[in-house]
Amino acid sequence: MTDNFTYDEIRHDMQTIAFYNLENLFDLTDDKHTNDNDFLPISAKKWTPKRYDNKLRKLGFAISNIGKSETGKHPALVGLAEVENAKVIEDLITSQHLQDYSYSYVHYDSPDERGIDVALLYNPNAFKVINSETFSIDLTNEKGLPDYTRDILLVTGLLDEEVIHIIINHWASRREGEKETEFKRLASSNKVGEIILRLRLQYEDPKIVVIGDFNDEPHNKSIKQLLDGFELHNPMASIRSYSRGSTYHNRKWNLFDQILLSVNFLKSSNHSLELYKANIFDVDFLKLFNGPYKGSPFRTYVGKKYKGGYSDHFPVYAVFKK
Repeated sequence: MTDNFTYDEIRHDMQTIAFYNLENLFDLTDDKHTNDNDFLPISAKKWTPKRYDNKLRKLGFAISNIGKSETGKHPALVGLAEVENAKVIEDLITSQHLQDYSYSYVHYDSPDERGIDVALLYNPNAFKVINSETFSIDLTNEKGLPDYTRDILLVTGLLDEEVIHIIINHWASRREGEKETEFKRLASSNKVGEIILRLRLQYEDPKIVVIGDFNDEPHNKSIKQLLDGFELHNPMASIRSYSRGSTYHNRKWNLFDQILLSVNFLKSSNHSLELYKANIFDVDFLKLFNGPYKGSPFRTYVGKKYKGGYSDHFPVYAVFKK
C-alpha cells in the first residue's frame, strides 16, 4: 500500500485530534475472562495471523493519514474504541505505517463483557500526559444484575504546552433497539457531565475534548444534554447529512462518532489552541468501491464473512491551530 496523497509542508502551528472505532481489534489468543471466541484462528471467522497483520497494516495506514492534508503530519492524539488489550495497541503502533512515529498510549482494561476497551494514542513529541483515569458506568440488566460496559477514559496532558483534557467514550450499542437501550447511553452521558463538572472545579476554564462512538446522533438527548448543560460545541453536527456519516447500517448513514469541544476552543487567541476545522475522514481508500454498498466503510467482516477491509466506522477528526 502506498501513500497517494500530496501534502503541503508540515504545519507546526496545527495539531490533529482524532477518534477511530477499529471494529473488533482482537489478538489471536483466547482470553478466558472475555467473550473473544469469535476472534481465534479456530473460530468460524478464522481470525488468522495473516488477517490480523493485514488489519493492523491497514489501520496504521489510515491513522497515519488522518488530518494530514491540513497539517502535513500524523495526528497528535487518536482516541480508539474496540481494542481488546494493550498487546493489540502495541502491535498497532509498531505496525508498518506507524512504527516510525513512536506513538505511546494510555489504556486500561475495562469490565466490558466482550473484552473491548477504549484507549488513547499520542505523539510524545506533541503531547505530555499529566494524569489519566477511568470511570465506570453503573448499569443493570432486566434481571437486576450488573451489565458491564466500556469505561470512560479521561486523559489530561499538555498539547503543545497547553493543558487539555480528553474524554474518550464508547457508549452502549443500539443492538437491542434504540429506545430500549437509550437509558444506557444517558447514563454514560451523565457520567461525562460529572467528569466535566469535576474538571471545572479543579481547573480554571479547562479546555475539554469529548470524543467517541456514542451510538447516538448529534440530535439525540444524550448528546444534546451535554451541549446544553455544559456549554459544549459540536462541530460535527453540521457535517451530518442524508448521504454522509461515520457508519452505515440498514442502508442509512449515522454519525455516531463525534467530537465535542468546550467553547473556549472557539475563542481567538494569539497563543492558545483553537478549532480550525472538524471532519469525517472518509477518503476513498476506506470505502467500498463497487456493489450495492459502494461508498460505505470497507469492513473487516460482514457477519462471519471476511472482507479484508479496515473498519465499519470512518474516523472523525478535528484540527486545531495556534
